[in-house]
Amino acid sequence: MKIGLDAKRVFHNFRGLGNYSRTLIESFGNFYPDHQYYLYTTPYSDKRAINWKENNSNCIIRTPGTSLGKALPSFWRTFQLKSDLAEDNLDIYHGLTHELPYAVDKLDLLKVVTIHDLIFLRYPEFFPWIDRQVYLKKFKYSCKNADIIISICHQTKDDLIHFLNVPETKIKVVYQSCSPHFYNLAVGKRKTIEKYLINDEYILYVGAIEERKNVLNLVRAYKQTNRHEKLVLIGNGGQYLEKVKNEIKLLKLESKVIILNSVPFADLPSLYQSAKLFCFPSLFEGFGIPIIEALFSKTPVLTSIGSCFPESGGPSSIYIDPLDINSIASGIIKVLSDSSLAEQMKLNGFEFVQKFHWKNTSKDLMKVYQDGLLARN
Repeated sequence: MKIGLDAKRVFHNFRGLGNYSRTLIESFGNFYPDHQYYLYTTPYSDKRAINWKENNSNCIIRTPGTSLGKALPSFWRTFQLKSDLAEDNLDIYHGLTHELPYAVDKLDLLKVVTIHDLIFLRYPEFFPWIDRQVYLKKFKYSCKNADIIISICHQTKDDLIHFLNVPETKIKVVYQSCSPHFYNLAVGKRKTIEKYLINDEYILYVGAIEERKNVLNLVRAYKQTNRHEKLVLIGNGGQYLEKVKNEIKLLKLESKVIILNSVPFADLPSLYQSAKLFCFPSLFEGFGIPIIEALFSKTPVLTSIGSCFPESGGPSSIYIDPLDINSIASGIIKVLSDSSLAEQMKLNGFEFVQKFHWKNTSKDLMKVYQDGLLARN
């Protein structure tokens, strides 16, 4: 098969959506090397992107070829990409992150789009008005013109039906995976931890430090636990991060809370595997890749009730009310004060998370492709 993939975020995004896209494409190359993979992206110069390309030389990279496309790459991606897809004579085009190009419905190929979440509709207060309008237009167009919509969890499937009136028959749930770097024991863990001046046991959070992630309540709950373990927060942020820093000072936690940003991806497995507990009290997620990164790392997970969290966290994680500081604090104390419980959570969580191994998720998606092609014939 000739499979085209929207790869903008492969080369320009080094967080959740980019990680999803890179992991998926790498898994295809690893388990299904006989197919041809065309990656469509705007021009890039980031060294991480260049290194990724060199390590995935089996993919065919497509960037704007016209003068207008080179001058206005976003215009190319939206309005000119159709011509490139037609020229490459693809069997499948998959928009990996919510979008399909204009007039894609005119092409004789299987059109697939992944919808990760509809958070901008559930929590509009977290998004500027203009962004919401742009997202809504793009999402509606993609859902209308896709032959198949990939939902990364059942929660997102329900939201697609509820908010956008998408026919259930058009939606296929295919879970995300995480990088295989988290699957095995990290080498040199102690050296990596010491590099960040972490010399004590610690509780870990990984993710953007923004309002929806609810880090302020995590800090407040941590203060309430009066635990000896440090709290390590890994992530970037803007004004909300400053609020978190001010709260840490107000609570006199400067010596106990460590904030790390710009942590190299290669260091994350060591940081996960060395943590006593992973806390992710987010209000809402599309899937929550950090949760499965922690489970693959054999680290107990505490996360929120509702949303997609039971799907990604499984039956052995501890679930708390993210809006209730007492609930978060009680969950932390419950795990850290019971070594037998923590050990059972590690073992059961690792067993559960195998369903998200990239061998399984790529197999599930490849089956969707094949079934979709058969249905067209």
